[in-house]
Amino acid sequence: MFRATQRGREFLLVHPGGPFWRGKDTGAWSIPKGEIRPREDPLAAAQREFEEELGFRPSGRFFPLTPVKQKGGKLIRAWGFEGDCDPASCRSNSFKLEWPPGSGKLQEFPEVDRIGFFEVGEALAKINPAQTAFLLEIQKVYI
Repeated sequence: MFRATQRGREFLLVHPGGPFWRGKDTGAWSIPKGEIRPREDPLAAAQREFEEELGFRPSGRFFPLTPVKQKGGKLIRAWGFEGDCDPASCRSNSFKLEWPPGSGKLQEFPEVDRIGFFEVGEALAKINPAQTAFLLEIQKVYI
């Protein structure tokens, strides 16, 4: 999601929650994303995951972006759209994880622990390097 402001265009990014991402910032942020369920339409999956991670249903004119492959080999399909929200009012779903490892204790963590809008330069520094292509494509083609 992106929006127009007095400062120019800003992109919405999310920071993954949980102990593995604590203290990481540059290169750790992402677009809202997740898994496609069997027989689920990819755009419907993207909208569902967005809603699960931010707490509201995205709407607008969605346009497909060129898929990218992350370092670990995961293929990410994404759509861009113009929209707005108050990051402070967003609420993420959660997941359970044995933490500390080997402790036998399950702890619950938010899937997303921070949400923010960033102008393109800052967004490019914060986002997972493989996903920079999404921001650049939107900048080049759609804005």
